[in-house]
Amino acid sequence: MTWLLAATEPVVRLTPQARIVAAILAVLFMLLILDLIRRDRLLERYSIVWFVMGLAMLAGAAFPGLLELIAKLIGVRDVTIALFSIVLMILLALSLNFSVIASRQSKQITRLAQQSAIETIEDPPEDD
Repeated sequence: MTWLLAATEPVVRLTPQARIVAAILAVLFMLLILDLIRRDRLLERYSIVWFVMGLAMLAGAAFPGLLELIAKLIGVRDVTIALFSIVLMILLALSLNFSVIASRQSKQITRLAQQSAIETIEDPPEDD
């Protein structure tokens, strides 16, 4: 009966070394986000999502019990599966979000090109 209980309980398999490496990577990731903002390569509105991801990575490294809780909530018995499931859902959500943004910008570019063409037809440039 003990083996059945052990098979259904989530197990956290992060060694102290893995937790330290994960925490360092999370901090480096957040510093990279801040540097991209500073160099004006990443807009603040998009950086918030990435910075929250870095904080979540840091929380997962600092508190591995959170991963166990999430595994129980989504109904999986292995923490690794829960972690990969969460990462996959986040990546899918980000992909959808950026697809929506790209679609919106494509429509704006088309509209601006059409307006520019109309203005050129109405007021042609003067020949020198």
